[in-house]
Amino acid sequence: MLAAQFTLSDARDLAYLVAIIGFILALKGLSSPRYARQGNWLGAAAATLAIGMTFTLPSLRDSGKNLILAIVAMVIGAAVAVPVARFVKMTAMPQLVAIFNGVGGGAAALISIVELLHLHSLGLSPAVYVTAEVLAGVLIGSVSFSGSAVAFIKLQELITGRPIVYPAQQIINAGVAVAIGVFIILALVTGSIVYVWLILILALVLGVIFVLPIGGADVPVLISLLNSFTGLAVAASGFVLDNALLIVAGTLVGASGMLLTRLMSAAMGRSLPNILFSAFGSVITATGGEEGDASRPVRAGTTDDVGVLLAYARKVVIIPGYGLAVAQAQHTARELADALKARGVDTFFAIHPVAGRMPGHMNVLLAEANVPYDELKEMDEANPEMPTADVALVVGANDTVNPAAKSTPGSPIYGMPIINADEAEHIIFLKRSMRPGFAGIDNDLLYDPKTTMLFGDAKDTLQKLVTTVNEA
Repeated sequence: MLAAQFTLSDARDLAYLVAIIGFILALKGLSSPRYARQGNWLGAAAATLAIGMTFTLPSLRDSGKNLILAIVAMVIGAAVAVPVARFVKMTAMPQLVAIFNGVGGGAAALISIVELLHLHSLGLSPAVYVTAEVLAGVLIGSVSFSGSAVAFIKLQELITGRPIVYPAQQIINAGVAVAIGVFIILALVTGSIVYVWLILILALVLGVIFVLPIGGADVPVLISLLNSFTGLAVAASGFVLDNALLIVAGTLVGASGMLLTRLMSAAMGRSLPNILFSAFGSVITATGGEEGDASRPVRAGTTDDVGVLLAYARKVVIIPGYGLAVAQAQHTARELADALKARGVDTFFAIHPVAGRMPGHMNVLLAEANVPYDELKEMDEANPEMPTADVALVVGANDTVNPAAKSTPGSPIYGMPIINADEAEHIIFLKRSMRPGFAGIDNDLLYDPKTTMLFGDAKDTLQKLVTTVNEA
């Protein structure tokens, strides 16, 4: 008997299988802070292996033109992505995730279209199921691309982060969705590429009008959902190319993104439809203006008084938010926690699921400052301890401690679980001004008689508190 030959195609398939296993193990590692770094490296190694073996495909190996185009595209992509990833501020990480995710969705849509054009250029009439795979990639990828672009613009505060509504919004959205459905049927029946281009254009429009009414603390959930869409678009392009690696990788991203979306919705105490469609047909306005409610008194304090209060407290809960990230005050916050613990004060950080605007964002920020992970307590673990806390020190958080989520039906954040800072004996707020949070609504906790405001840059204020605590 002749020994079976191990071909280059077999080697490529085996490498793809190893890469797939690597992706699965990488996701497992990323689910734990202890193994997240190893998981990230494993995922990167698996992707490198998969890309390297892709260059053994005959379409690249035997075509100098295609090989050169692939290398040029990779060089351009690396030239843009590496500096951006290395120098982006941690505060801008959510919008970076949004835009990179959108690029992935757009790429998947383009791959599906290019493959369809290639088949037509060869005079072939694609089977209906192939056209359906192409349309799935185009529709989902285009929605992800334009939707992620709008999410990026919102997070970058190039436009308002509040829900954007307009007259006849429901009718317009329904009209676009119906038109896409009609063109999908026509494309499947006739096989005409014209309908594919029309679907592409309308899908880009749908992504924009789908995202505009979503704002405030709901944007992180939206980004997670769009990430899932990108994974599904990649899986669809994998079917078009008959590439098992893309199918599995896209399905992994789609499934994990959808699971994360559901977990985030549950953490916010709201259903996904409520998050996505609550603004449709309604007009949501801020309740306190750009600088809060000027008619209500607030109590401002000094760092000396607050520092003494902290130094002689029994339990202090530090509640970080996006403002801490903006001020890059994570290292100073750790110094304050260390100073309090040195005096025997029970101190820990209470972390809201969307603190920092993305799941895990605040955890990574504080880990960067070498805060021990056992000093970070998630919301469900921290809230039972709030009634026994002498001081709740809120550093740059707003919506995640806003009692309106519990007490004001109709509020954009009503039903979202919050950290119960209002249950502490004393509440200290570190803010630059009285401006509302990202959801665009005022916070009654700022006017609570138990609340003391410390206005100014969070990093400078925390440094002064550290000095006072050490000298007390």
